Amino acid sequence: MRTPAHHRASAKRHPHDDAPDTADAFRELAALPPGPRRDALRAQIVEAWLPMADRLAGRFRNRGENADDLRQVAALGLVKAVDRYDPERGKAFESYAVPTVTGEIKRHFRDHMWTLHVPRRVQDLRNRVRFACQELSQTASARRPTVAEIARQAQLSEDEVREGLEALESFTALSLDAEVAGVEDGWSLGEALGSPDPALDTVVDREAVKPRLAALPERERTILYMRFFGDMTQSRIAEQLGISQMHVSRLINRCCDRLREQVLNDAAQGLSGGSPRREPAVVRQRG
Repeated sequence: MRTPAHHRASAKRHPHDDAPDTADAFRELAALPPGPRRDALRAQIVEAWLPMADRLAGRFRNRGENADDLRQVAALGLVKAVDRYDPERGKAFESYAVPTVTGEIKRHFRDHMWTLHVPRRVQDLRNRVRFACQELSQTASARRPTVAEIARQAQLSEDEVREGLEALESFTALSLDAEVAGVEDGWSLGEALGSPDPALDTVVDREAVKPRLAALPERERTILYMRFFGDMTQSRIAEQLGISQMHVSRLINRCCDRLREQVLNDAAQGLSGGSPRREPAVVRQRG
């Protein structure tokens, strides 16, 4: 038979309407051995507290995760809380379950939702900055809060606020097919990205061969300049210098062979910017 005092304790309101009185059920659960009866009682307790888990999951809505997935993660945290709760410690189940369920949801965001790996410290900064921005946005001023205002609101340094603001942009990544803002032609982000410049190899080639070209006799330098930089034919070079075309061809081949050997030797000894595995273009060409 229940005493009046017991009735008053049972009628005492919980902080939330979704916090049922399951103290007796938890004591019975702790005393039961493994088996169907214990499993059924455990399932009843979990079902009774599911509304609380759904409420906690609702706090994390609009953060890029599906609401049903959030409820499932919260339910998993609730099951863990039911299994680990010890009524003998005299602590109300709600005070144990709330941080357990909330921690499970936060762990889900940390492990599965971030596109980039961000340290936990930066994640905490991001959350504090985001909450501060939300609180400041409710004021009369419609402008975006400054870094100093966010720092005061979140009780952080301005450098920490800047780090948290950067982390706000790291939660998800843009698709390379996303359109670039402010571009009328509808360019995608992928089209705006740079690519390796093949002309860089030409720069390396020219710098590698430059000192060896300067060491050639004047006539050979002139012939190579006219052929490769003036784009003149061998016959025109021969006509201008008053020598035969065959002589021009032999000089060009001889110069290219000599330059190739010298540049490759320099590269092997680390004396130039050339690569021992690739010949500069100017000494690969003949005729």
